[in-house]
Amino acid sequence: MSTAWAPAVRALAFRPNIRLQDRVNWQIRFIEGDLTTDEHLRLSEALWSPAPELTDEQRATWLATLDEVAFVSDGALPFRDNVDHAHRHGVRYIAEPGGSIRSAEVQDACQEHRIVLAHTGLRLFHH
Repeated sequence: MSTAWAPAVRALAFRPNIRLQDRVNWQIRFIEGDLTTDEHLRLSEALWSPAPELTDEQRATWLATLDEVAFVSDGALPFRDNVDHAHRHGVRYIAEPGGSIRSAEVQDACQEHRIVLAHTGLRLFHH
């Protein structure tokens, strides 16, 4: 598996006030590379130093290596776009509690993308 840009992602120097989930979200957006002008500005404000640009070739090479990825959630997946997005990143297996009011939509998306879906019945995340 090619990890040509993985060091660039790990090297993103976030300011200490940036929450973990925001860091993860920024890393994903950085990898995807289609940041809006506003997102570029907000990412630069979240970092101590500018992020290096990843080339389209680096992204395509990396995404081509992603397959057989497992995705596990301790809370129900609330929307089908969670599955659509996961599919773009090589996810082939999802385990989640189930029980969302949109679980049928999530299940349909998994079938459409040929993703194996397992409902654990165990919800650890609560609002």
